[in-house]
Amino acid sequence: MVSVTIHSTDPFATPDEEKSAVRRLRGRLASPVTLWTTPGPAGLTVSSTLIADGDPGRVLGLIDDESDFWDAVETSRRFTVIPLTPADRQVADRFAGLMPAPGGLFAADEWIDTEYGPVPADHGTWAGCRLESSRECGWALLVEAVIETITVDSPAGPLIHYRGRYREL
Repeated sequence: MVSVTIHSTDPFATPDEEKSAVRRLRGRLASPVTLWTTPGPAGLTVSSTLIADGDPGRVLGLIDDESDFWDAVETSRRFTVIPLTPADRQVADRFAGLMPAPGGLFAADEWIDTEYGPVPADHGTWAGCRLESSRECGWALLVEAVIETITVDSPAGPLIHYRGRYREL
């Protein structure tokens, strides 16, 4: 008989002492987990998102410049930012490329098409954004956009990324 052990941590993860100090510091900062989508459609899980209040409001984020999402945003110049909830762990993993997506990223759920990109049918909070600029920042691409429309519904608890795992408040 074969004995199977389920680990409480990732057995293939780089040990903390072998990670860069910057990566270890970043891992100690809690980040909101968001989904960014764009016409195409394409989407990407983004946990480096910052909303700047102002007139107009802005969104900033660090994304993978080699992603299908970025290729589509360069064409459309528009995207959505959707805060995810603890019930969205599989959605977050699917759009991060950590979970299989048979039929494509958007096949498993119901979506509402907007001019900024698809929004999950069961999510009432999202922002429609127009790309303003981008530049290299570390090993990522810093994207800045103007928020052109916001829809906000009743507050749901956020999905948080902390020390390589999802958490909730």
